[in-house]
Order: sequence, then C-alpha cells, then structure tokens
Amino acid sequence: MPIATVNPANGETIKSFDALGPEETEWRLATAAGAFREYRTTAFDERARLLNRAADLLDEDQEDIARTMTTEMGKPVKAARAEAAKCAKAMRWYAANAQRLLADEHPEEADVRDAGASRAFVRYRPLGVVLAVMPWNFPLWQVVRFAAPALMAGNVGLLKHASNVPQTALYLEDLFRRAGYPEGCFQTLLVGSGAVEAILRDPRVAAATLTGSEPAGRSVASVAGDEVKKTVMELGGSDPYVVLPSADIAKAAATAVTARVQNNGQSCIAAKRFIVHTDVYDEFAERFTEGMRALTVGDPARESTDIGPLASERGRADLEELVDDAVRRGATALCGGARPQGLGDGLDGGWFYTPTVLSGITPDMRIHQEETFGPVATLYRAVDLGEALALANDTPFGLSSNVWTRDAEEMGRCVRDLEAGGVFFNGMTASHPALPFGGIKRSGYGRELSGHGIREFCNATTVWYGA
Repeated sequence: MPIATVNPANGETIKSFDALGPEETEWRLATAAGAFREYRTTAFDERARLLNRAADLLDEDQEDIARTMTTEMGKPVKAARAEAAKCAKAMRWYAANAQRLLADEHPEEADVRDAGASRAFVRYRPLGVVLAVMPWNFPLWQVVRFAAPALMAGNVGLLKHASNVPQTALYLEDLFRRAGYPEGCFQTLLVGSGAVEAILRDPRVAAATLTGSEPAGRSVASVAGDEVKKTVMELGGSDPYVVLPSADIAKAAATAVTARVQNNGQSCIAAKRFIVHTDVYDEFAERFTEGMRALTVGDPARESTDIGPLASERGRADLEELVDDAVRRGATALCGGARPQGLGDGLDGGWFYTPTVLSGITPDMRIHQEETFGPVATLYRAVDLGEALALANDTPFGLSSNVWTRDAEEMGRCVRDLEAGGVFFNGMTASHPALPFGGIKRSGYGRELSGHGIREFCNATTVWYGA
C-alpha cells in the first residue's frame, strides 16, 4: 500500500511520501535507543512539563490537525476537533497522575518480615523503546493513548502509522519535538507493513502495541512472541447493544444512532449488534431506523455533515459484501443498503455508504460473526435476558458492550455474564484516561489507559533488602 494522503471524499491523491530506507530506519532506531538511556532518568515533574506543553500546542493546532484528519480519512470535521481535544485532555490527565500511578508499592510489614527482608517494595521502571503500530480510524487518539502513558513512564516511542494517514503521523512527531522532548523520544517511521517484522525483531525494540485488525494483530504478536517481547493488542470488536423493557426507549434509540455511526461507523468500540427484548422491539426499531435515515451524508469538511465517506474503497467494498450476503440470505434492509446517489460537489467519486439497518439476521449470514466497519447496524429480537445474553456473547470478539435497563438484578447479571472488556449501562461505550480499555477473545489482550495501561510497558521490579 503506498504511503499517501488520498481524500476519501473524492478519491483524489493529495500527497505521496517515500518510505524510509534501511539507513534512515537504522538511524532512527539508534536515536531512539540513545534517547531512552537518558530520558528514563528524568524526573516525573520534567516529563509532566513536556507533556503539558504538548497538550497546549495541540490545543493551538486543533483546527489545522482536525482538517488534516478529515482530509486523510474522512471523519466529519466536528468529530476531528473533538478527537484533538480528547487527546489534549488525556495528555494532561497522565501528566497529573502518572507519578501516583507508578508510585512504589509496599507490602504489609508482616509479609516483608516473612520474606526475610528488612525492607521490600515494588518499583515500576520503563522497558525501553516501544513500537506502536497504529490504525487510521482515530489517527490522533489511538497514538496519544499509547504515547502519553508511555512517555510519562519513561519509555520512548516509535510510531508505524497506517499508510493512509502520513501527514497526521508526521504531525505527531513534530508535536512532541516542538514540546521540547529530547531527540529520539518520539519518532514516526514512514514504512510499509512489510518493514514491521525487522523493526520489531531489532534488539533495541523492547515491546510493541498494536491497534488494528485481527490479522495484523496475529502477525505482530507472533513475531513478538518469537522474540519474547511484551505486546498489547487492541483488535476488532462487534459490540452488543442490549435493550430491555425497563429502559428509556426513546433515549436508548437516539443514543444507539450515535453509538453505531460515530466516526462514520469505523470504530472498534462502536455498537454494531442491537439486541432488543421483544416487548420493546417494534418501538426501538422504528425510532432507531428513523434516526439512522435522518442522518446527513456528505462532505466531511462541512459542519452539517453527520456521515462522511469510508476511509478506503476496499473498506466500502468489504461492507457491501457483508450487507449483500445478509440480504441474499433473507435479511431486510429497514433503511439504506446501498451507496448514496447524487451527492454532488464532486463527491460521487468518494467512498460513501448510506446508513443502514438490517433486521432478520440469522447465524448463517457472514454479518452475524464478522465485524462491520461502517454505518451498518444489525437488529436482533430476544424473548428474555437469557436469550439476549446468548446473542451478545455469540461472537468471536469481546471488546465492550452496552446494556439499557433500570433493573438492578439485570445489571448484576450482565456484569457477571457478558463476555467483554467493558459493560456500559444506559449509555454508549467511550474511552476515558481514568478507565482501563481493552478486550478479550479475539478483541485482543492487555489494557490501555488508566493505571493498568501505564504499567503495561513497565518492569515491575522487586526490591529486597536483607535483615
């Protein structure tokens, strides 16, 4: 795949970039290793000063970087601004909390004595150079949620970003440079996916984190496993959105629209499978379909646009194949199910798809098991909570989940039985720096954000002093 900015709203190539050669890649690896030797000794106050400065610069750059993201991958510009603001917030959160999260841990005195020590504690020390292989769908946030905790822990970062967002990738390197980070603390590697294995196998790289598809995760995890290197994997998701009779149906349906089409539907934590109790199914389906049908599809650079194009032509083709397979096997498109027509303004060459709601889903349809990365929702009817939970868990993925109910007993059962890394009640899944983020099953392993995330790339060191 070429390294280039291609505007998905019209298919126009804006700018192309040459991949780094072996000599430049080697120089960057050496620079990162050298930077870690010095940066790991910096005090938390200095790391916080640098990260807060990066947050300030990001706020100043918000409009420009939002426009860049919109041009590169098609997200509505109002969503791009929100993404930039969220990144600055996360930077400040880690700047304020990292020292507390990585404070020495002291066992009970009785346990210290029982271990034959006069003193003992656990200290979190940085691992070193961390390679981040990141996707295009949240091209700023996915990187910052890795970089902010990693840098505050004393690690340094190498970013291999998706090849269709090179300008966002280069902006991130420049952002940390302008903030005052020492040379080599955060670098962007403009390389293709074929170069990742050699970089990951390099002994100067200590660990890796990947957000992306299951095949990409398998590839990176297998190489890292062969090299015995730590990894965190955040892969696909097919999150259930369960609606039970006690819910506020109007609110649940309105929120469901946002939960499904955020980022043009290209989000691993977007709700994708809507499982509704039969007693409220008809009302929810009507409200939800009306909401999806009312969305404005068009130029993502316009403030009034709700849904922009998919990020790639291949992505739209994959989505169309899933929808066509479902309809061919008996599903009904309550709305959408096709490419929009007559958008005008030079957009007919873009990779748009109409917001779609499918009902009558059966297990023999591909869409029942595969992730839909675009504005397509599937509706299921459940006779009771037991069937709803069975449908919710009938997926190879386990990233997050959403449940709408006012019943405390139902809530408790969902927390116990849902197979996911998160359970969100009466709202939609969202990430926040104070809460761990990640999944189970084929959605990956490890956690990002919170104290769990910052400690993923630390050496939990036991320090023991004899009596």
